[in-house]
Amino acid sequence: MTIRSDCAVRAIDGGPHRVPTARRRIRRRCRALFRGDGGMSTAEYAIGTIAAAALAGVLYTVVTGGSVVDGLTSLIERALQDGVG
Repeated sequence: MTIRSDCAVRAIDGGPHRVPTARRRIRRRCRALFRGDGGMSTAEYAIGTIAAAALAGVLYTVVTGGSVVDGLTSLIERALQDGVG
């Protein structure tokens, strides 16, 4: 019988059985944790799309608000009045 290097042999009920070592147990545990769906489901896409649309709406409201427009306008006017040099 060939025994892999990452297993130890222990006699159980009179016969040799392979017992996983810590490294093999950790590898199995990691595979189990990261196994599953490869990507997002339709519901997750829908929630992500709604969140992105809400964020875009908030940003649009902030940018088109009076204080932002006034600030940008005054900045551009000062830059044009002062000139370069």
